[in-house]
Amino acid sequence: MRCSPQLAREPLDAERAAALAQVFKALGDPVRLRIVSIVASHDGGEVCVCDITGAFELSQPTISHHLKVLKEVGLLTSERRASWVYYRLVPEALGELSALLDVPVVA
Repeated sequence: MRCSPQLAREPLDAERAAALAQVFKALGDPVRLRIVSIVASHDGGEVCVCDITGAFELSQPTISHHLKVLKEVGLLTSERRASWVYYRLVPEALGELSALLDVPVVA
């Protein structure tokens, strides 16, 4: 992800709007939003896939699909260590979303 303008300062072009829409679409799923929350709130900012799957009553392939979607939109990265995969948030991606949505509130 690259730096985005604030919505109130500079309109998004069609290409950037489409890319950001995919990120918001990914976050629009309750399971994926919970996964991001689990990773973000975990000590050290890194979570084993075994800790993620244990938080849901979903099959491992379903959790893997959700993790894949989050990786594809650039919100998560992963690293394999022996037989486990560890996930981390991409701080720049969250920072970009935060900057984009940092719109002054008009009373």
